[in-house]
Amino acid sequence: MASQISMKALLESGVHFGHRTHKWHPAMKPYIFTERNGIHIIDLQKTVKALQQACNVVRDTVANGGTVLFVGTKRQAQETIQDEAIRAGMPYVTARWLGGMLTNWRTIRSRINELERLERMRDQGEFNRLTKKEALILNRQIERLETLLGGIRQMTRLPDLLFVVDVRREATAIHEANLLNIPVIALVDTNCDPRNVDYVIPSNDDAIRAIKLLVSKIADAALEGKAMRKDVEEELPPARVALPVMEEPELSDEELLGAATLAKISSRLSLPHDEIIEELEEELLTEELEDEIADFDEEDEEMGDYSDEEDSGEEEEA
Repeated sequence: MASQISMKALLESGVHFGHRTHKWHPAMKPYIFTERNGIHIIDLQKTVKALQQACNVVRDTVANGGTVLFVGTKRQAQETIQDEAIRAGMPYVTARWLGGMLTNWRTIRSRINELERLERMRDQGEFNRLTKKEALILNRQIERLETLLGGIRQMTRLPDLLFVVDVRREATAIHEANLLNIPVIALVDTNCDPRNVDYVIPSNDDAIRAIKLLVSKIADAALEGKAMRKDVEEELPPARVALPVMEEPELSDEELLGAATLAKISSRLSLPHDEIIEELEEELLTEELEDEIADFDEEDEEMGDYSDEEDSGEEEEA
């Protein structure tokens, strides 16, 4: 199970503080406990249940190989979203949500490829061949692309979940996720419309401490899912592919014998049986005669050497 969170931790972080009563959204009525000094108080029991459900969804999604895109462009959430997403190894958006970041993903991916190309040029020293003005323009382009797309440069496909801080500010991101049927998890305050969010976590989305607490729990759930994925991969035995038993084909005479031998066989097959036998006998006799002649030559050489030695001895005596 994903890590539990206590009611005391939520109270200490100020998660229960909503907006002023005259700024509330009627769709948030089920999540409001009461009002105090003109401020709505969020029902933390529902927050605990909703957070637990969201953590379970994140854990299961990551365990199945999915990714969660962290989105938080408001000043209070930028640093927390970036730190926790990096800790969980997930993509994030903290600068500005570019229109079409999900619905026009192919174009966004091409800009990421352009960023990587410019960085390779810079690292290889190709900027030194340019004028100062051209190099400055390219460096500024790298900085701008890194600011806008640095958090999603490792994301090779559309995410499986979208986690958002402040529904009103990230309305475009939620709309694109709804168009693509990507489930949305969001921290929803009392002044926001929760109807476009699949997993509503009623909470204060302005306090830095509240954002840190809840975002860290989502990141913990992502890490837990990664650990489960790793455990499953370790438990699975290595796949052994059973190779099919290949029957060795019978080789023909053409594959086993040389061209000259085949020519002799074909010429012999055209002769009558008696003539083939006579030919073979002649070949055998010829081979035997050649062997005998070779042996005889060797004996002559040895005898010749011996006779030469005797002649030389007689000459010395004379």
